[in-house]
Amino acid sequence: MDDESLYEVDESDRVIGPRPRGELHRLGLRHRSVHILVFNGHGELFLQKRSMTKDISPGRWDTSAAGHVEFGESYADCARRELAEELGVAPTEGLHPLFKLAASAQTGWEFVQVYHTQHAGGFRLNPDEIDAGRWFAPTAVDAWVAADDGTLTAAFRLIWRTYRDPPA
Repeated sequence: MDDESLYEVDESDRVIGPRPRGELHRLGLRHRSVHILVFNGHGELFLQKRSMTKDISPGRWDTSAAGHVEFGESYADCARRELAEELGVAPTEGLHPLFKLAASAQTGWEFVQVYHTQHAGGFRLNPDEIDAGRWFAPTAVDAWVAADDGTLTAAFRLIWRTYRDPPA
């Protein structure tokens, strides 16, 4: 996993070239990721509890699916791949881009493209990636993010705040 080839990018998300994942993280270099918010027909958000074997934020709750954009892959292709790898599904109502967060210390130096989609569930959770998952009402997520109790990833907290109060 540390040797997977990802995009190294500049401060404007322009490609510099391929670089190993471990090196990007170790050196704090900018790279790309996606996060997908999956909602059901009742407006509830599916969140995953990251596996305790993950090297970043193990055991914390996170977006429905997420991952690094591999070199040669588009943001959208990565989002579809991550939905399949982590949840075992393809988006049923399309995959819609919401916003992109700039790379910063808070995002782990990742440009984060955030998508949303709708799915009724019936997920096949990948045990290498996810320890648990469940649906939450948006108001419950609001309260959880506000509580800042250390059980959510920093990236998810930033994504949710931006989703709930988008920039003008």
